[in-house]
Amino acid sequence: GLSGIGAAWHLQNQCPNKSYTILESRNAIGGTWDLFRYPGIRSDSDMYTLGYNFKPWTNPKAIADGPSIREYIRETAREAGIDKNIRYGHKILKSSWSSDDAQWTVEALQNDTGKTVKFTCNFLFMCTGYYNYDAGYTPHFDGSDRFKGQIIHPQHWPENLDYSGKKVVIIGSGATAVTLLPAMSDKAAHVTMLQRSPTYVVSIPEKDPIANNMRRFLPEKLVYRVTRAKNVSLTLGFFNLAKKRPKPIRRLLLAQVRAQVGKDFDMKHFTPDYNPWDERLCAVPNGDLFKVLRKGTGSVVTDHIDTFTETGIQLKSGQHLDADIIITATGLDLQIMGGMQVHMDGKPVDMTQRLNYKGIMFEGLPNIAMIFGYTNASWTLKADISSEYVCRLLKTMDKRGMRQCTPRNNDPSVVQESFVDMRSGYIQRALAKLPKQGNKAPWKVFMNYFLDLPMLRYSAVEDGSMELSNPKTAARSTAKARAAA
Repeated sequence: GLSGIGAAWHLQNQCPNKSYTILESRNAIGGTWDLFRYPGIRSDSDMYTLGYNFKPWTNPKAIADGPSIREYIRETAREAGIDKNIRYGHKILKSSWSSDDAQWTVEALQNDTGKTVKFTCNFLFMCTGYYNYDAGYTPHFDGSDRFKGQIIHPQHWPENLDYSGKKVVIIGSGATAVTLLPAMSDKAAHVTMLQRSPTYVVSIPEKDPIANNMRRFLPEKLVYRVTRAKNVSLTLGFFNLAKKRPKPIRRLLLAQVRAQVGKDFDMKHFTPDYNPWDERLCAVPNGDLFKVLRKGTGSVVTDHIDTFTETGIQLKSGQHLDADIIITATGLDLQIMGGMQVHMDGKPVDMTQRLNYKGIMFEGLPNIAMIFGYTNASWTLKADISSEYVCRLLKTMDKRGMRQCTPRNNDPSVVQESFVDMRSGYIQRALAKLPKQGNKAPWKVFMNYFLDLPMLRYSAVEDGSMELSNPKTAARSTAKARAAA
């Protein structure tokens, strides 16, 4: 996916003497952008920040569709020869660390043969995203077995689904739901977005006029860097302002919705009961969602489900929504490291009790790193600088003649906290499955590019918490050799 191909590029570029293999459980490049195939699939953040820091995004559309992003990732892999190092159809089941050998043994299931194969490596870099690819999250709905139509989760969209002239109900109010409603309304008889509670929705330009104008007289790389810096600053600045001054930002967000839906629209459907950025904002390009609502081919209903019926959904208010197709855009099932088991010297490791180090590594676990991007900005901003840090770490180990790098918490005043501070349902459901963060650096997950950038790109690798060492067996062999000499 986006993280794995990026990590491979940084490794090839900064550590050309290293050999590597990418294990991919599916049979294609692209990760999220190959898995999700529902109508209108697109980024919900701009491609100048979702794109790699080393490969300019040249498409005029800043908010890009899924196929364009998938091709961007594939092109990156082709150009750098990364695709030659991918082994498809290998699902990682278990990884075991041996302190004696300073080595990971990775067990993977081959999808085509059903056999379990083993790989060994000195360093394990997990770029598996943060959710379960096998299944999305679908809550229990009473009466769902009675419904005569189709029930679909967007994570596994049926190929060539014909919804022309059909009545469609989308359950959910997140990024997927607000994308599906306008995308399906051109063919469906009517599309209804059924939400339990509203989400903040903001309209953003599909194309960046400043970037596209700069292209007329500046080189592409410079345009990309300037636009990337601009968008990072604006996004983070807006996030911080929303946290510090939630009331005026709330008024601003609701006012821009009111301006687009008209004075007769019931604003309860876009008026959340929480402050901006307590949950992730939903972005809609050129206000496409609001245009459909004004046109009348789509609608929003805020209510609770009582039961599914043969012909649709009965709501607790007494209203019945007729449906031929029900789409459960109810979220992701979060997990880290692709759900693999982790063992250390023959004993299972409980990852939920490990402190996360710099948002990348884990307390007491040697030679393993994980990409976990931003939840309040573009994922790739963190993925790029995380990969850069791993490469710096590997080069420092080589320079020092060390084979192990292990984060150690030597500060008794560090307090464990939840890994992600957001009240979104998919985050809250998964907190028990995620590692912990600390209340201070380097154990705190900042979710802030301007704090992470100096820490990951420029700060000393050996910072008092990162221990570089050799395995005990190697130390004993060296001692014996010196004694003999």
